[in-house]
Amino acid sequence: MGNNRIVKDELMGRNVTIKECTDPNWINKSGKIIDETKNTFLIEIENQQKRIAKNTAIFEFEYDRKKTIVEGSRLVYRPEDRIKKAR
Repeated sequence: MGNNRIVKDELMGRNVTIKECTDPNWINKSGKIIDETKNTFLIEIENQQKRIAKNTAIFEFEYDRKKTIVEGSRLVYRPEDRIKKAR
């Protein structure tokens, strides 16, 4: 399945849309991931940098020319560890 592959791939530089979030102000916001920590993404949205907790949202990525939905809780790893540990 495609979203298993994206969970183990590099996410920095990818465009992302927040499809669902515990904070309704984030829903349908789109931007480019410019940094990643274990628990957060730093996303450039409308020329501003915004930090969002991974486990509070469901993200949509374009991956292999298809839209792929990933629950943020599946991404809560340090980027270098996610490749080895993510399921």
